[in-house]
Amino acid sequence: MKGFDDPAIIGFPLRGEWMAPNTPGKRIPSHGTDQLGERYAFDFLQVDWARTGRPFYRKNLLQYLFFGVPLNKCYGWGQEIYAPCDGEIIKAEDGYKERPIVNLFSDLFVALKNANMFNPEKDDIRTVAGNYIILKCVDHVYAAFAHLQTGSITVSVGQAVKKGDILGKVGHSGNSTAPHLHFQLMDSSDLLSAKGIPCAFEQYEIFRDGKWETVYRSVPSDKDRIRYQRRL
Repeated sequence: MKGFDDPAIIGFPLRGEWMAPNTPGKRIPSHGTDQLGERYAFDFLQVDWARTGRPFYRKNLLQYLFFGVPLNKCYGWGQEIYAPCDGEIIKAEDGYKERPIVNLFSDLFVALKNANMFNPEKDDIRTVAGNYIILKCVDHVYAAFAHLQTGSITVSVGQAVKKGDILGKVGHSGNSTAPHLHFQLMDSSDLLSAKGIPCAFEQYEIFRDGKWETVYRSVPSDKDRIRYQRRL
């Protein structure tokens, strides 16, 4: 697998159809940085594949640009997140408020502000990660789930979880320009010092040539229409 050295194989953390606009299947580092363990991170977003531009919202483009779209009119918001492996919850940070309206300009302002002004020694990590969970999979392998819906986290620190257990819901908290799940593997539970670990997903489906095709131990590209339906 190009760009990957012996990736960890892990279950898919979502159900239904998704795309990955930021993925190590497109470039490494996937988010343009190695900081915060993000080298091999994924962003998973739900969109309307039938509409021009594949919007993530149910309203029209002008409303999104000028007035914004409420979170409950965005496709991915509130979708459940599942444990991709057995493990132990190391961190579960909830209560960070989401912006109730998704708007291109205000969300880009937040993203640029965080990119240029975030100080890891002084600022709350949730200004970037939003509500988040860190799951210990095995020694030196931790899964992070970021930007969760406020009040949605169903697990607590020290809790043992099984593969397929519900952890929380997709949200728009922190440094987010659309409701989505930011997912990554890393070698430490400390986001400020962690290094990213490459991973591939055990199986999922890709829509190709008018039909769904199952792939195994693979990494989606930013062009792939993907889905996972079966409970892990």
